[in-house]
Amino acid sequence: MRQMIRSALFVPAIKPRAVEKAAHLGADMLVLDLEDSVGPGEKSDARAHIAPSLKAWEASGAIRCVRVNGLETEWGPADMRVAAEADAVLLPKVSSVGDLHDARAALNAHGRSTPIWAMIETPLGVVNVNSIAGSSGTGLAGLMAGTNDLAKELRCASDMERVALVPHLASMVAAARAHGLYVLDGVFNQFHDEAGLRDEARQGRALGFDGKSLIHPSQIESTHQIFGPSPDDLEKAARIVAAFADPENAGKGVIALDGDMVERLHLEAARQLLSTAGHNDA
Repeated sequence: MRQMIRSALFVPAIKPRAVEKAAHLGADMLVLDLEDSVGPGEKSDARAHIAPSLKAWEASGAIRCVRVNGLETEWGPADMRVAAEADAVLLPKVSSVGDLHDARAALNAHGRSTPIWAMIETPLGVVNVNSIAGSSGTGLAGLMAGTNDLAKELRCASDMERVALVPHLASMVAAARAHGLYVLDGVFNQFHDEAGLRDEARQGRALGFDGKSLIHPSQIESTHQIFGPSPDDLEKAARIVAAFADPENAGKGVIALDGDMVERLHLEAARQLLSTAGHNDA
């Protein structure tokens, strides 16, 4: 069964209290951050918190991830050593397949097959996103949009509608879907703006993202509501499955249901939705 990843909450590794609270928040993925939220003088101390933080999150049910500094930085190799123990490693500023192979080699050197997630947050990363998503032998599990850095590097407007970013976000979704990967939308910075968060999350879902990366615990509930299946979605999916299971429809490629023409591709989508939501009748 494919696990739902509706939310990925960033937690600064340097803040033990935030780490402790995060264990009980219900996010689908928890990301210990060694990169942007940790200053140069704090990197070593933050790295020392990784092992106990991962231990504290064992019972959370979340995917325990560590965002490392790039291997080209002075901190990257040491970050990889501690991050190898996590459920996933988030690699920043992935611009080419070579970045993934370097990360894979570093993790393999520590005897770990830890899955890698790639942040797409550079113009070159966007240009190469299909080859990145289709890379073999890297253990790539998902893509995450780094919208703040991408807007900065593109020198484009980052308004509430994200008009300039939408084509690049759509390319990430297409690449992920083409290669069977998860794909998560970027963060929404104004964490006090609930309406703005919901609007952007709805846009992300409409584009096809599985979920959204978050910077504050208050963003989890709304994100789960928007990216999770609604009761109506589940009911409709169950009706589609039941309709195709009716002996009268045996072998049919298209059937009429509730005034709509429903094809077998809709049956496959309905089964996947029910399976992801934990329904055994899929």
